[in-house]
Amino acid sequence: MAISASELNATRAWNAFYAPGTPKDIDLPTGSLYDMLEGSANRFGDRVAIEFFGEETTYAELREQVDRVAEGLRLEGVGERTRVALIMPNCPQHVIAFYAVLRLGGIVIEHNPIYTPDEHERQFRDHEADIAIVWTKVVATLRRMRPDTVPSRLISVDITRAMPLRLRLGLRLPTKAVREKRAALVSRAPETKPFERLLACEPIDDSYPRPTVDSIAVLQYTSGTTGSPKGAMITHGNLWSNARQGAAWMPRFTPGAETIYGLLPMFHAFGLLLSVIYSVHVAARATLFPAFDPALVVQASKRHPATFIPAVPPMYDRLARVAREGRLDLSGVIYAISGGMTLNDKVVGRWESVAGGRLVEGYGLTECSPVALGNPFTEQRRVGTIGIPFPSTDIKVVDPADVTREVELGEVGELLIHGPQVFQGYWNRPDETANVLLEGRWLRTGDLVRQDQDGFVTVVDRRKELIVTGGFNVAPSEVEAVVDAMPGVAESAVVGVRRGRTKAEIVTAVVVLEPGATFDEQAARRYAREHLAEYKVPRNYVVWDSLPKSLIGKILRRQVRERLEDGAARR
Repeated sequence: MAISASELNATRAWNAFYAPGTPKDIDLPTGSLYDMLEGSANRFGDRVAIEFFGEETTYAELREQVDRVAEGLRLEGVGERTRVALIMPNCPQHVIAFYAVLRLGGIVIEHNPIYTPDEHERQFRDHEADIAIVWTKVVATLRRMRPDTVPSRLISVDITRAMPLRLRLGLRLPTKAVREKRAALVSRAPETKPFERLLACEPIDDSYPRPTVDSIAVLQYTSGTTGSPKGAMITHGNLWSNARQGAAWMPRFTPGAETIYGLLPMFHAFGLLLSVIYSVHVAARATLFPAFDPALVVQASKRHPATFIPAVPPMYDRLARVAREGRLDLSGVIYAISGGMTLNDKVVGRWESVAGGRLVEGYGLTECSPVALGNPFTEQRRVGTIGIPFPSTDIKVVDPADVTREVELGEVGELLIHGPQVFQGYWNRPDETANVLLEGRWLRTGDLVRQDQDGFVTVVDRRKELIVTGGFNVAPSEVEAVVDAMPGVAESAVVGVRRGRTKAEIVTAVVVLEPGATFDEQAARRYAREHLAEYKVPRNYVVWDSLPKSLIGKILRRQVRERLEDGAARR
C-alpha cells in the first residue's frame, strides 16, 4: 500500500536513506558560537584553524586574537546587540572579526565587498550600523555613499598582513601617488583605525557577559520571497544547529583532522556557515581563498590537500578539468556538497572521475541558516534532486493557495520547512516576517517542488523569480530599476536564461524603448556597472517591441524567460 505524503513526512520515513552513522536528530546547542570556538580551542589548541597562502593560525592563537579584537571593539563602544558591518573578502581577519563581534553579544552584518556605493547604502539605511570593519580597498567606496549613511567609525583591514612575510615582500608595492591617495581617503573617514590596533589590545576579561543561544548573531541580507533585500535575523542557536546538522550529514569527518577549502565567499550564507562556523565546530583546517582561482587551489593542495570542498557547480567543473590535466590531486576529497544552482550529471561524472568521494546537491536558503535538505553521501543519492531533509528537520509540500493543505506525493506544491535552523524573522519587517513564518514556525520557502515516494525532493520552479548566478541571488526588480532608469528605456524585464553545460542562469535584460529612441548597449553596460555589483549586471540585452503582460498589466517574466530560452534552443 502506497504511503501518503503526510504519513511519509510525519514519520520521516526518508531517514532510511541516511548514510550510516547519521542520526535522525541532533543534540541542540545550549550556548553561543563563541562557546563553540572556545570548545574547539580547548580540545585542539595546537591544530591549525586557518591557513592563508601558507600562513597558519592555530585554534589557540585564533581564540586569543578574537579575545584581543573583542576588547578593542568593546573600547569602541561595541556591546550587546550593537550592529557591526563586515566588508571583506575571505581572509583570517574576517574570521577573527566575526567571532570578536559575537563575543560581545554584537550582531554581524555581512556585506559584499564588490557592492557599489548605492548597494551598500541601501543596506546601511536599513540596519543603521555605526561601525564597520572594512577591507582597505572598500574604504573609498564607502566614502562615496551619502554622508548620513557612512558609519562614523571604520576599522580598516589590510588582508596582505595575514600573508607570509615572504609573499608580502614579493608583492608589487603601490606608487607614492597611489599610497598618498589611499591615505587621504582613509584620513577623511572619521575614527578610522587599522585592524592591527585592535589586535594589540589585551584580551577581553573572561567575566565579560557572553551572548546566549537565542541571541541574534547575524543579519544576513537576502531578497527573500519578494525580491526586496532585507536582513534575516539568525541566532547563535540557528547557526550552531546547522553546523551540527552538517556534521551529522558527513559522519566520516574526523574532528581536528580535516581540511576544508573556503572557496565560497564568507559574506554569502553558504560560505559563512561552512568556512567560518562548521569548520570551527569540527576543528578543521580552513584554507581560505580571497577569490576563486584554480591556480591558487593547485598551490594550496601541494601544502595541505582538501578533504571537503563545498562549492557551486561551475567551480567543481573547473577544478575537475584541472585535475584531469594532472595539475591537481583531488583524491583526498571525500566530501563535496554543491548548492546555489542545479547540479547536473555531467559535472558529477567529471568530478567523481578524479575525486575521492561523491559530489551531492543540497538545498537551502538564508532563512534556514542556510541548509535544510541534501542528498546522502551514499549510492542512494539522486542527481537532479535536492535530496531529503537534514536531521531534526521536517518538511511539507503544500498548495501555495492554501498552505493548510498538503499535496500528494508527485504533485507540485510549495516547500515548507521546520527545524532548529529556521530564522527568527526579518529585521524591522513584521509584516513580511508574518508572510513567511507560519504558525508553529513553519517557513514558506516560495519554491515549488515535487516529492517522490521515498521522500526525495526536486525543485520545479522558483516562485519568487530570483535569478541564481554563480551561487548568488539576483533580484530582477532591483536590476530592472537600474535598467528602466537608462536613457531611452520605457520598460524592461530582467530574467535568468539557462545556458551552457551547467545550465547556469545568465542575467538577461529585455528592454522596450521609448518612441524614436535607440539603444546603446555599451552605454547601458557602463551605467549598470556604476549602480550594480558585477554579478548583477546583465550579460545580455535584447530589444523587443513589447513585453508579455497579465490582464492587470504585470510583466510576465516567466513568459519572457521561456521565449528567450526557446529562441536560444532553435539557434
